Amino acid sequence: QVQLEESGGGLVQPGASLRLSCAASGDILSIYTMGWYRQAPGTTREFVASVTKDGTIYYADSLKGRFTISRADNMVYLRMINLEPEDTAVYYCRAQGNGGRDSWGQGTQVAVSS
Repeated sequence: QVQLEESGGGLVQPGASLRLSCAASGDILSIYTMGWYRQAPGTTREFVASVTKDGTIYYADSLKGRFTISRADNMVYLRMINLEPEDTAVYYCRAQGNGGRDSWGQGTQVAVSS
C-alpha cells in the first residue's frame, strides 16, 4: 500500500506561482510513476504531468511551459507559474507501480482569483 499526501495549495492571484508537494509513504519501492492530475468544479479529472522512476516526464500539451514536475526520493513536486483562473481545481497526486498498484492522494485545492 502507498499513501500520498499533498500540500502547497492555496488562493493566489492571476500571474502568481505555486509549488505543490506530494509525499509518498508505505511501499514506496513499488512506485514506478508519480504524477499530478486536477479536477475543476463540474469537470472530469484530467492529467497534468507525470514522471517515471527513470526520469521520463510527460505533460498535458496545454500546460507545457507553465508547469514543471520533479521527483526526489519519495516526493513529487509540481511547480506552477503564471497561474490563470482556469487553473483553479483540486490537484491530486497519483502513484502507479507494479502489479497494477494505483494510489491517489486526497487532493489540495488551488484557487486563482483576483
